[in-house]
Amino acid sequence: MDYKIVFSDIDGTLLNKNRELSPATITEIKKLKNKIPFILISARMPSAMRHLQKELDIEELPLICYNGGLILVNNKVLNSTEIPIDILEDLSNWNSEISCHLSLYHQDEWYVPSMDKWALREQNNTKVEPEIKSYREVIKKWKSEQKGAHKIMAMGEESQIDQIRDYLAEKFPDQLHLYRSKNTYLEIAPKRISKYTAIELLLHQHFNLSSIEAIAFGDNYNDVEMLKNIGYGVAVGNARPETLKVANAIAEMSTEDGVAKSLKQLFKF
Repeated sequence: MDYKIVFSDIDGTLLNKNRELSPATITEIKKLKNKIPFILISARMPSAMRHLQKELDIEELPLICYNGGLILVNNKVLNSTEIPIDILEDLSNWNSEISCHLSLYHQDEWYVPSMDKWALREQNNTKVEPEIKSYREVIKKWKSEQKGAHKIMAMGEESQIDQIRDYLAEKFPDQLHLYRSKNTYLEIAPKRISKYTAIELLLHQHFNLSSIEAIAFGDNYNDVEMLKNIGYGVAVGNARPETLKVANAIAEMSTEDGVAKSLKQLFKF
């Protein structure tokens, strides 16, 4: 098959053990320049992806952020799907009893109630600094601007995350997708979007390509649908068992430049 575009997850897939792009990864992706578009697709916010685009010399290419909740082309919004503000307000009120950390995201806005250990960890991982603002202030601001959240990230002790997951699953079963990236992290997103729905939309509206002509790399639960339905899905060696099961191929681990080595085999430039 003559594949014409590549999509890649970031964390756990593209980055090395230091959460950076290795020289080998940068070299192989730069070889695709002006031949095969290499699109970053992540749960991250745009500003946590743009510095990676710059390193890879692909700043002109689209971004798929928030697991498909926000698609940017030429830094303009092609598609946006948000969590309604009333759900955010409901969760904020309920959370006052257990005081779990909630990071609130909309496009390049990231709000935290304080710079606690969770905010500091995410700042270190993403190279983005959040703005400190209470949940009440954020909700008031977003109500006045008529917008919701592209993502809510709950971070806390495992028991707190269990409680939030159970509460939201029971109260908003048809509206929210709850993705537990680790025992202490719960990513909350609109249920009707995914990485794969975003890929299909971007391919149709911008590239005029089909998903059969695409390659995708991933490692985690939120990559399963993408790898299962794309033309050629590749899981890195450190991927979750569920992800490995649906992949067409398994690359080496992310810490061993799995994506770079796979690209070198797939494209002989």
